[in-house]
Amino acid sequence: MLKRFQYLRWYGDIPSELTMGIYGPVRGYSIKSKVVLATGGGSGIGFAFARLCHEKGARVIIGDLKLTPEAQEYVSSQSKSEIVFESCDVTSWESLRNVITSAVKAFGEVPDIYAPVAGVLDPSWSNFWDDSEEDSYKTVQININHPIKLARLAIRALLSAQKQGVVCLVASTAGIRGNFFAPLYAATKHAVVGFTKSMGQADPDEGVKIVCVLPGTVKSNLWEDRDDDVAMATKYSERKLMPPETIADMMARMVEGDQYSGGTCVLKTIAEERVVEEGWDKAAGKYDPSPRPEADLSHLKGVLATERGRQWET
Repeated sequence: MLKRFQYLRWYGDIPSELTMGIYGPVRGYSIKSKVVLATGGGSGIGFAFARLCHEKGARVIIGDLKLTPEAQEYVSSQSKSEIVFESCDVTSWESLRNVITSAVKAFGEVPDIYAPVAGVLDPSWSNFWDDSEEDSYKTVQININHPIKLARLAIRALLSAQKQGVVCLVASTAGIRGNFFAPLYAATKHAVVGFTKSMGQADPDEGVKIVCVLPGTVKSNLWEDRDDDVAMATKYSERKLMPPETIADMMARMVEGDQYSGGTCVLKTIAEERVVEEGWDKAAGKYDPSPRPEADLSHLKGVLATERGRQWET
């Protein structure tokens, strides 16, 4: 009976009001008064999002290796009871966990909103074509392992506090197209999109909404603070650029907007804004290239049950 209910829920044969989980979906979610964690918040899109959330009345913790002068000036001018910087190496799972713990120590609770923004575009020290790394691609650690692991930590933290929350991931237009020049970057962004789609059910079932924005080219250190010729080779100066604030605004709208349910992926460029992957509440009846029985989620549910209400260890 349970499996049939799950099947019907996803294929739209029962009223939506009967499909709501015990803990979700996330609805009417305001940034005001929330605790926000932004990794990669020391510059670019991450800092723009952190500042916007602070201006909306949130308390913010920025996790990054360093702050740009602009970010440093802003953080220094604000009360430490409202916005703090914590050194964070996103390739270290311990460091990612510690930045959540730092939020607890600074604000008395785990974050409500998580934005894993840190990313790299095929730097000289980690890319497919130069292939200089012996054990693993650092780009994969930063662009894939980091957002996926932070999302898992976010779920654990939110369940521990028994509250709803949002994870807003950042992919790229490269996440839905190929890029022979930067295949590793494109592959990592495809992974982020695939992960977001896979996590749609966490919204109605667990009260954790995971969404993703796919920006076009943004004016940022990703392109400008480099020691190679990637900007020249990709004709960066000829591109139509968006300011980081444009993507930060899109992220805030996805966090707060009920129309962006878990699993939603939005393409945002200077020319267009459109949903490229619909969330869980709009996916019913869509074409499925490989129909299959619903998986038995009992183990997953058991794991989450042990985490809900279990105090975050500081």
